[in-house]
Amino acid sequence: MMIVSRLTSWDRKLYLILALVFACALVLLTGKAPLTNVAAQQQPQMQFPEGLDYSKFQHSSQNHARLPCLLCHRRESNSSQPGLPGGNKHLPCAGCHAQQFSNSDSPLCTICHTDVKSGAVKAFPRMKSFRMKFDHARHINMESVSCATCHSPARGGVALSIPASFAAHNTCYRCHTPRAQSAGRDISSCGTCHQLGGYSRTPVFTQAYRVSFSHAKHQKMTCNECHQVRAGMPQRRQVTTPEPLNHHATGRGQSCMTCHNGKRAFGGDDFTVCTRCHKGATWRF
Repeated sequence: MMIVSRLTSWDRKLYLILALVFACALVLLTGKAPLTNVAAQQQPQMQFPEGLDYSKFQHSSQNHARLPCLLCHRRESNSSQPGLPGGNKHLPCAGCHAQQFSNSDSPLCTICHTDVKSGAVKAFPRMKSFRMKFDHARHINMESVSCATCHSPARGGVALSIPASFAAHNTCYRCHTPRAQSAGRDISSCGTCHQLGGYSRTPVFTQAYRVSFSHAKHQKMTCNECHQVRAGMPQRRQVTTPEPLNHHATGRGQSCMTCHNGKRAFGGDDFTVCTRCHKGATWRF
């Protein structure tokens, strides 16, 4: 018998053509394909370790973590409220969990349903296993985006809002619409802004509000006069915050003293203007 690796280029092509013709003829005569390698024909299957708790869904599980977000969460509209997957006969979950779906008493059903018989569905749960990733440096360089795009006056103008929870989608979805593209990259999928891991959101209360600072009283100033965007920094350190002190500021960075330096705001030894920042008969530091 000739060894395929020793055949000439033409003989090798002829050998492959004859092998293909033989395989097709065998299928026509027997109705079955040649079983030369049964293991190679088997499709890879999901591995489910014993003792799994099917009453809870975990994005971080070995099988779920490797799946793309759009496999389960399809954005058919621009609704800010996410929906549970499975609108089409429990797909795509049933693709892997056919055994669990074959039993209506399976604990898997309780993940989404309050009542299996009536089909009543639970509300979308709070997201605790995902962190939010946002790059201020990338967004601030876009012509159509400014600080006011995401941050609006809050608490009577004293503070500025920070988008959070599902309500943040109302802001983000202005640009991240279904099937939206940016520089040839899809920016509509969940994975554009979210990834597995814990998240600690930026606090909405700062020390500056304790000394009667109000954004509403400083509307003539631009954001970058007090805040600088630092590229490549972690989530809560991307934007600098001035030190909310004047008389006792350290001087190492920007503070109230940067502007309130006795020339622009304070008149030297004139203490009648103290009430502009301090309230009450006494104050302490």
